[in-house]
Amino acid sequence: MRKELIAPCGLDCFYCEVHEANITEQMRTFLAQQLGMPAEQVACQGCRAAQGRRLSYTSCATLDCVTQRGLEFCFECGDFPCAKLQPAADGAARYPHNMKVYNLCRMKAVGVERWAEEEALGIRQRYFRGKFAVGLGPILE
Repeated sequence: MRKELIAPCGLDCFYCEVHEANITEQMRTFLAQQLGMPAEQVACQGCRAAQGRRLSYTSCATLDCVTQRGLEFCFECGDFPCAKLQPAADGAARYPHNMKVYNLCRMKAVGVERWAEEEALGIRQRYFRGKFAVGLGPILE
């Protein structure tokens, strides 16, 4: 797995539905309308390739922080986890941002390559399709 397709904050660009390798014409059209952008500019190349400038954002404070500290991932930082990674209820059903800290903890525990190859897809599926079970986290039925 290429590290360029894993954001420093732990998002898995390689499974993102807005990434240029995954975006559907339906998603491209929807986002273009929502963002008031030409459809050909909607697909994302990934955080690292776009230097944090994706869709309607001009920069990313998390990417800037990691770059300034000379790190590849947030979990390598002595301040991990910091407020930049704090989950929020706002948009949690639509965006994978609440997975970031969990992803980073798993990367630290099992390694980036193993996480990407063996765990990332399951984490994403449980996040978006799983049913929360107290004490178990999200489970797929």
